[in-house]
Amino acid sequence: MVEFCEKCGAILIGKKGEEIKCPACGHITKSKSDIKLSEKIEVKEEKEIIPSNIGEDINPIADVECPKCGNKKAYYWTKQTRAGDEPETQFFKCTKCSHQWRDYR
Repeated sequence: MVEFCEKCGAILIGKKGEEIKCPACGHITKSKSDIKLSEKIEVKEEKEIIPSNIGEDINPIADVECPKCGNKKAYYWTKQTRAGDEPETQFFKCTKCSHQWRDYR
């Protein structure tokens, strides 16, 4: 049974027979039943994975300059690494030296 404050209607939590102070208005009353509030939270750990084994069979190839060797071709892929209202992050891997870098737009 859920109990509510007689003055303001806020939910009251407490043990049967104990005095409970309303968290909203401060009104004090005796609890008529045991009320427990609990919540189970499951946390799934997500790890950002950046592929490091991209080969020539992976497409597409972009016309961008590698900051390490100056090559003009790189494999690319995108991933949503920030909030949903932010643009995706573009990842590049040089076709010549395999250097990887990101482009934040």
